[in-house]
Amino acid sequence: MESFTGSRLPPDDVVVAALRAGDEAMFAALLDTWSRGMLWLARSHVSTNDSAEEVVQDTWLAVIRGIDGFEGRSSVKTWVYRILVNTARKRGLRENRTVPWSSAFEHREEPVADRSLFQGPDDPFPGHWKNVPSAWSTPEGEVLAAEVRDLIAAALAELPPRQRAVITLRDVEGCTSEEVCEILEISAANQRVLLHRARVAVRGRLEDYFETARRSA
Repeated sequence: MESFTGSRLPPDDVVVAALRAGDEAMFAALLDTWSRGMLWLARSHVSTNDSAEEVVQDTWLAVIRGIDGFEGRSSVKTWVYRILVNTARKRGLRENRTVPWSSAFEHREEPVADRSLFQGPDDPFPGHWKNVPSAWSTPEGEVLAAEVRDLIAAALAELPPRQRAVITLRDVEGCTSEEVCEILEISAANQRVLLHRARVAVRGRLEDYFETARRSA
């Protein structure tokens, strides 16, 4: 039985063949690699952590049951996350959330960053960012202090659901913008704005933390 570790998963055809063959090592590798991000994403749709955990469990059961029908029209990761989102949406609706996910994307919210960071009416792309915030290194890319990881998790938890979903997929799970749009069924422009706002909010929390740490050093 081959061992797979971290985010170094084999190509999709190998993953699919292994899952169809009941390879426990492959399934364990997927669990280790994706389950944390799946939990955070599920939490964007449901009201409690326990509900999010159940959504993730139901998703993996659906993956096992449906892998023989996987047609390869998208990546395995995108397919799994689409199952997760659909499962979480249904669960969220059953919990009578105040704002259904389907209508959340229709709501227009004010930017969390200063308006001077956005292009003006005479610029090529009015309302878009002047400078795109770059992604920070993810926990998989470097060893972060437990305190900082907790701070990031707390900052993500405070974001509006759709911002949390986008930043979780992009900066925690490493999905491309195209994959995020497919998973969440949103436009590229919407994905970009939500990601920028989420990054600014989380970065603000981190900057405050490190500024406080410098002052107390």
